[in-house]
Amino acid sequence: MLFQTLDDKKDCVGVYLNGELVYDKLPAGISQTWDYSTFLRDHDVDYAKIYCGGKTLNEVCPPHLRTQWDAISSRLRAYFRSFQFAKVSLDENCFFDMVPKQFLLDYCEVKNRVTQHVLDTYERPANYDFIKDLSVALDDMRYQRLNIDIGALRPLYHKAPTRKFMKSVQKYTPYCKYNIWGTKTGRLTSIPGSFPILTIDKQYRSVLKPNNDWFLELDYNAAELRVAMALAGQEQPENDIHQWNIDNIFGPMDRQDAKRGIFSWLYGRKNIDAALTTNDGTVEKLLQETYGRERIVSEHWTGTHVRTRFNRTIPSDRHHALSYIIQSSCVDVVLRRLIQITERLRDLKSRVAFTLHDSIVIDLANEDRGLIPELINLFGQNELGRFKVNVQAGRDFGTMKALNL
Repeated sequence: MLFQTLDDKKDCVGVYLNGELVYDKLPAGISQTWDYSTFLRDHDVDYAKIYCGGKTLNEVCPPHLRTQWDAISSRLRAYFRSFQFAKVSLDENCFFDMVPKQFLLDYCEVKNRVTQHVLDTYERPANYDFIKDLSVALDDMRYQRLNIDIGALRPLYHKAPTRKFMKSVQKYTPYCKYNIWGTKTGRLTSIPGSFPILTIDKQYRSVLKPNNDWFLELDYNAAELRVAMALAGQEQPENDIHQWNIDNIFGPMDRQDAKRGIFSWLYGRKNIDAALTTNDGTVEKLLQETYGRERIVSEHWTGTHVRTRFNRTIPSDRHHALSYIIQSSCVDVVLRRLIQITERLRDLKSRVAFTLHDSIVIDLANEDRGLIPELINLFGQNELGRFKVNVQAGRDFGTMKALNL
């Protein structure tokens, strides 16, 4: 049964169904709508936005509905501008309480028709269930208010960049809101206006403090290299992969040089082969055997698209194919762990605070410290094997220290 939600927050339950507005409880039999809302978490619903790969309603609106959609979306934008002008927060108020009933009826009816068009014309994506589960996990973070302490930067206030950051951060809402559809590879981006967690300079991270007792960060040791090694069919080293490369491929050299060298070789940057290759070609041979650069491309690139093991299809030329394969696979490995850990913590005081590229940061309560080994295990074991996990903890996000467990 097709319906539309009137808001996306847990405490703002309202839907449009069969030409009527229904509040406070969900009618039986609802099954199809445009996009996920928090109060739909425990309901079996199909989401048209996933079918069309995250396109907007405006992008998928069919020609025969264009005039109606343009008119109603213009009114919608006018309401949003008025909220902004009046400094009314949609994070703290229900949308349906602030607009006329007739507008909601008109808007939802057109939205219904666009949604039905998408469900009728787009095929269900192969990774539909994953995107649906990811939407739920990211929504859990969406309305968890960050504990931001600008005072933590007081010692740096004499620096102009610090004052600029402190001024700019007040313009953002104190929430981490992610866009699933922001990049080709599936790497998350931040929704404009939300806290810029993905781009915040390391020197300013101390403004973020846990709402519980600790931040616990889990990330992989050399995630992209481990993904490449797994795709090439090689076993994972248990120790630091850059040291492993020194011991087994490059020979004695500085770790940073080894790190730069392997990434330059893997992604085919200029002048690196001569720097790494011995006279008999031993290093090049070992690199190919271990990381299988050409094999990975041949198994995942069709000539026009990359197809990953995680059911992503990405338009690509030969030059970008390897980076798309590895980076997209790495993203999917991490985000699947995010989903798993979010579910594990669902009924506990601790929760996932945010995710940054290849890591997950948990807002950990002291009472849940006994779960740390289990969380490390959940993060380390993935669809491509068992990866070495780096673990850090701290009283704020800027003073994280490694934990050797």
